[in-house]
Amino acid sequence: MHFSLVLCLSLAMEIPSKTTFSVQNLLFRSFLHLFFFIQYLVVPVTAEFNVTPYNPIENFAIDCGSSMGGKSWDDRPWVGDGNGKFSLIEQQNNNNKPSVSKAASQLSSSVDPLPYSTARLSYSQFTYSIPLTDGQKFIRLHFYPTSYPDFGDPSKKAFFSVKAGNFNLLSNFSASLHAHGEVPFFKEFCVNLDEGQSEGQTYPLGNETALENMYRINVCGGKGISPKDDSGMFRTWFSYDYQYLTKADPSALPVNTTIDINFSSTIQSYAAPKDVYTTARTMGTNKTKNENYQLTWEFPVDSGFSYFVRLHFCEFQSEITKPSDRMFEIFLANASAETQADVIRWSGGNGIPVDRDYVVAIGKIGKEKQRNLSIAMHPSPEWKTRFSDAILNGLEIFKLSNHFNLSGPNPDPDTTNQQGYSSPTSNNPNNSKVVFGIVGGVISGFVVLSLLCFFVYSRKRRVKDTDSSKGVPVMELIKCGSSSLPSELCRYFSLAEIKQATNNFDNVFIIGVGFGNVYKGFIDGGATQVAIKRLNPESQQGAHEFRTEIEMLSQLRHLHLVSLIGYCNDGGEMILIYDYMANGTLRDHLYNSKNPPLPWKQRIEICLGAAQGCSIFTQVSGFGLSRIGPTNMSQTHVSTGVKGSFGYLDPEYSRRGQLTEKSDVYSFGVVLCEILCARPAIHRSAEKALVNLAAQAQECHRNGTLYNMIDPFLKGKIAVECLKKFTEVVMGCLHDDGMERPSMDAVVWGLQFALQLQETAEEEGLKPNAIAGIEEDIDEESPIIAYAMEDKSGEVFSSIGDHVMNSRSTTSFSLTSDEQSFIRKGSDKHLSKAVFSEIRDPQGR
Repeated sequence: MHFSLVLCLSLAMEIPSKTTFSVQNLLFRSFLHLFFFIQYLVVPVTAEFNVTPYNPIENFAIDCGSSMGGKSWDDRPWVGDGNGKFSLIEQQNNNNKPSVSKAASQLSSSVDPLPYSTARLSYSQFTYSIPLTDGQKFIRLHFYPTSYPDFGDPSKKAFFSVKAGNFNLLSNFSASLHAHGEVPFFKEFCVNLDEGQSEGQTYPLGNETALENMYRINVCGGKGISPKDDSGMFRTWFSYDYQYLTKADPSALPVNTTIDINFSSTIQSYAAPKDVYTTARTMGTNKTKNENYQLTWEFPVDSGFSYFVRLHFCEFQSEITKPSDRMFEIFLANASAETQADVIRWSGGNGIPVDRDYVVAIGKIGKEKQRNLSIAMHPSPEWKTRFSDAILNGLEIFKLSNHFNLSGPNPDPDTTNQQGYSSPTSNNPNNSKVVFGIVGGVISGFVVLSLLCFFVYSRKRRVKDTDSSKGVPVMELIKCGSSSLPSELCRYFSLAEIKQATNNFDNVFIIGVGFGNVYKGFIDGGATQVAIKRLNPESQQGAHEFRTEIEMLSQLRHLHLVSLIGYCNDGGEMILIYDYMANGTLRDHLYNSKNPPLPWKQRIEICLGAAQGCSIFTQVSGFGLSRIGPTNMSQTHVSTGVKGSFGYLDPEYSRRGQLTEKSDVYSFGVVLCEILCARPAIHRSAEKALVNLAAQAQECHRNGTLYNMIDPFLKGKIAVECLKKFTEVVMGCLHDDGMERPSMDAVVWGLQFALQLQETAEEEGLKPNAIAGIEEDIDEESPIIAYAMEDKSGEVFSSIGDHVMNSRSTTSFSLTSDEQSFIRKGSDKHLSKAVFSEIRDPQGR
């Protein structure tokens, strides 16, 4: 049987005269690029239970606004929509303009040209009609919120709708309000072109229901999984589960990359990539603590919809082999979903994946746009189970259509955050191929200010710990976060491996010195370069501090931040292994170096990337500080002694003895000063008033002479409005009162705005005449470029979404106001207040 899938998009765009045009088109115009990807999902389960990738019958990747097509960085072939292969139908009348193909005005080097370099733009409706066979289809709409010639600034002008068949996928949608700056992002939907449900479907779905993926997560996998590395369905798996954790003390992150995964007949071999089932988050090994808390995630979702939740499980730890070895409870939306969850009983054995499906109804209260969907786990009583623990490998959350509608509200401009989808290109390992080599080193090098100089200029504090000469169990130490690193991250290294990597700590390999030597080493048979920091036994840092560093730094995972790969505490040694920065540190490209100075725009991009990384995990205080104390994520401060780098330490610490997330903001402000002024945070050879860079910058700002401190290389290269915004961000970070400092998310927004101001100034031409700016008197030696900026919108929107996760499982429950009720999974009988049901059971539907 064949179907014709029709997708159309309607748009309302406001223009300066306040006239509104209502248009329908499928591939959006102005600031955004949209394309779709359709894939056939139904396939019989093979007799062999090996991991075999899914082979799609239909796979269309359409490059909108292009007639050529080509291959993207991940080698996926794209076909231009202008080559006549696809049926593009435009609504024609005297009042409507035909659609046009446009190239983006500017394409960042980190953005894949295919498909984001072109878009089809229109003020009127247009429709794609594509013949398809029956079955489940993925539709992915990709957006690139940037400007296009002759369409002006679209940040608040373009609102549009997208329809696929009978389903409203998007309604009055603004990509600018959902985007995270000028970064591509996508929306993923799943529809069923069939007369009913079929065996072998990836997601249980009738032809009157559609899904929108809200989150897809490889829980603590250490890395995201790109579409290219998915099991054949081009899905993106993110690994930022810790960003949604509200209770996770003292969770652990076991990994077993050598186990053979065997699929049973109850789950398709392509349900999720192998990496999902070889990593997990558990509650840890401390029974007493586990019995007193619930491992909890909270995911913001649109209220007024039901959600399909799939939880992925696989027991891969050698200790868990029999039923009842690890039993736990599962709570969804604060109500019990499973009272005796037992992965071994569900799957049939160790190394066998299984998934559980549930449906949750999230009620709407008043004008509330979003509510949190919580997923919590708690161990069964000790007398029921051998290990008081719980485990989760992966999760997917989908919105279920409501009367053929999936469209939700736009975020409020003043509350837009980073929730939602990330650009698939952000996980693309080939992105570095199109960025100058120096950029990768410089961006990674930023964290030398916070990581590799960990022990430099630190106060010594003896901590006696009997564990300092013993190996600490891996399961107690490792707490991995997300990263683009291979699965070997956060792994335990033996002392023999470290000696082999450094040629028995040969002094030739020393690349730095602090509270011990930092060596350049080679692991994995010489294939991978790393930086190995060996703590000097005489430094008197205890095992407690060493453990704290591993637990905190292993959670800090971002493209723009140096990652902790692993550790060694063998034979009395305490060693940390980091990414190696082949192109040096950020400092090496700012001052006291023969390297050419960095352009101003590139400096802002570095600041922005680092800020985005820090905003994901803002608990590593003081840029080089090691906090001693609990790691409870709900705790707002730590009141203990610290070790760290002078010049970056929050002055409030000396007064109150407390480090908070705002302490991180202060430290980051110091880094911003270094980047603006090309000077170190501490200049010991200078006169007293010039020793501390942050203090001097604050004084000059009060006196209106800050421009005298700016890097002379930047003379005539900074737009006035950009410098005003950048300075505002810096001074906000350095505020003496921590309560008055911005959040790291606000810092990200400010830097995005500053970058936009600079780019706009450069595009429209920097004007030589001075105007009223930060300082009233700007002499000819000033680095500021006077630029008269035209206020087009009055507002700049930050982004809402770039983190997505997924899960799997089907039982149904509802949350309306404070009431929850369920049907037990697998039961045909509705209990009182029943809302939980197995989706595959028609009665449960």
